[in-house]
Amino acid sequence: MSKLWGGRFTKATDHLVEEYTASITFDQKMALHDIQGSIAHVTMLGETGIIPQDEAKQIAAGLQQIEKKVQKGEVQFSIEDEDIHMNIERQLHELIGPVAGKLHTGRSRNDQVATDMHLYLRDKVEGIIEALQQVQLALYEQAVEHKETILPGYTHLQRAQPISFAHHLLAYYWMIQRDKERFQESMKRINISPLGAGALAGTTFSIDRRRTAELLQFAKVYPNSLDAVSDRDFIIEFLANASLLMMHISRLSEELILWMSQEFQFIELDDAYCTGSSIMPQKKNPDVPELLRGKTGRVYGNLISLLTVMKGLPLAYNKDLQEDKEGMFDTVETLEGALPLLAGMLATMKVKKEKMQAAVCKDYSNATDIADYLATKGIPFREAHRIVGETVLYAISQGKYLLDLSMEEFQRFSPQFQEDVYVVLQPQHVMAARRSEGGTSPEAVEQQLNLAAHLLQEDGVLKHQ
Repeated sequence: MSKLWGGRFTKATDHLVEEYTASITFDQKMALHDIQGSIAHVTMLGETGIIPQDEAKQIAAGLQQIEKKVQKGEVQFSIEDEDIHMNIERQLHELIGPVAGKLHTGRSRNDQVATDMHLYLRDKVEGIIEALQQVQLALYEQAVEHKETILPGYTHLQRAQPISFAHHLLAYYWMIQRDKERFQESMKRINISPLGAGALAGTTFSIDRRRTAELLQFAKVYPNSLDAVSDRDFIIEFLANASLLMMHISRLSEELILWMSQEFQFIELDDAYCTGSSIMPQKKNPDVPELLRGKTGRVYGNLISLLTVMKGLPLAYNKDLQEDKEGMFDTVETLEGALPLLAGMLATMKVKKEKMQAAVCKDYSNATDIADYLATKGIPFREAHRIVGETVLYAISQGKYLLDLSMEEFQRFSPQFQEDVYVVLQPQHVMAARRSEGGTSPEAVEQQLNLAAHLLQEDGVLKHQ
């Protein structure tokens, strides 16, 4: 089978070269986007009179027939035709004859592939944004349920201060909010049309790039043809945003894994998101969060891979750019798999309030509050810090917690300790006392929840209450 570009060549391409250079095994994922771009292009060619209107309509009709066959999975792609563009054009030739050759008037595979990727990524990012909203909804609904559920807060993975479980979950809500905003912002760079830039320098035909942009619902066109065909910043930005998102998902997954362990027993994940052991019948393994954590590495790798490909490329198109697609496809598929699982896992998670409550009663995470207590009685905070440190050391030596100490024991360290210190030391009081904006008190958490609800309502995923 002769190549559509074979006029310059006197011998056939070596089969190893064909296999090594072909991209059809993966870029067929863009088949529908390629056809979409071609229909817009040929429509413009007919409207501008570059080719006769009847031929433009014939070509568009042929492309629509191929589109239906692709949707039904009836198209066989050939490695001999290298990529999705040549495969679709070959199918069109077989369907409508030589007039199919006019489709490629005024464009190159260079601007064609760039257009396909913009269209593909635009569709996928819109879906990812919607999936992120569902993760936020699951976090929000669990937070509403657990405004006053108390658990230890940690720094250095050591117990630090009692906090609301809702407060902890909302920290991830705001991380995901930033992720969502980054993807939304990136649409400005994704939703640009390179179509009509040609191989690198534009075309001699009087094409209308703004018309094809309009037909494809792009916001604008690239102002420079060299940049249009060689730009992959929009993919790198997507991969960077995906890497940040996966880092946040990995951190949350790590906490879910810890919380589900026998050592913590703070939560239980639904059986639907766990697996068992082939040898140990008692096991319930948190495989989903473990895989979410693990797949973070492949998304990072896709980002580094494309950055490395791009770092030494001269303008304009180089075959190296064929390496821009597989990492993009893989990252899209990773996110499309991860986000619904994360949302479902969070929505069905059972919280063990009693275990969390018991944990904060068996530590020294209320120590900061009695340092603040002494400071309100006129003792400089640094001095109060020293006094409480000595009090904690004494309690540890006696095998006691702070609430177990008698008033006589407290007053060994400062006469400023009075009976009201026992109120200050209660975990619920410690949590409730942090009323500053963004804090963990029920009132401060309620403010966060109101803001989160407003954003979810704006997104249309939460009904107005």
